[in-house]
Amino acid sequence: MKFSKSLASKIFLILFTNQIFFYAPKAQSAEKIKIVYSVFSRTVTVNSLKTFAESGNSSKSLRKFLNATGSSDDQIQSVLNNNFEIPITIASKLVYSEIGNIVLYRIASILHTPNTNDERTGMLALRSSVIKGLYTGKGKINLVSFFESYPTKTVILNVNALSKVMNKVQSISELLEFFSSKPLEKIKNN
Repeated sequence: MKFSKSLASKIFLILFTNQIFFYAPKAQSAEKIKIVYSVFSRTVTVNSLKTFAESGNSSKSLRKFLNATGSSDDQIQSVLNNNFEIPITIASKLVYSEIGNIVLYRIASILHTPNTNDERTGMLALRSSVIKGLYTGKGKINLVSFFESYPTKTVILNVNALSKVMNKVQSISELLEFFSSKPLEKIKNN
């Protein structure tokens, strides 16, 4: 009897300490995108964005936001569904490279986690989102899968910071072209 009570208590103790010290919480994924413009904000769910990207159907709150962009539904769907194909190993090298750090630092002022005051945390979240998005997409990522892979429940999109960056860039396609081709060639050769 003493042996079985002692054994049972030891097993319980091992299982209990295992849960305390080795418990790794499941990584979250973004559920909402909070779009902030000056003192105004609007929240859009990632699921409604995904539904719109796949079928063109939108909720009332998403429809209001889409109408405010001044772009056609087809243009927005095209941007949301535009897949970027890149091997995970190359993407990992890119997000940890010098140019990758510069890009992530700037993007972290536009897209970031709630209650974050430093770009470092935003950069970590962006790296995680890119790598996880590529992993789940089997080497392909688009905006929807990027947001689905973001490691917090809410992503903050700062429109003021985005406007500042957009004023420096002629077009978004130029920006995407630059970041998807030129830095990759250097990394592929290393």
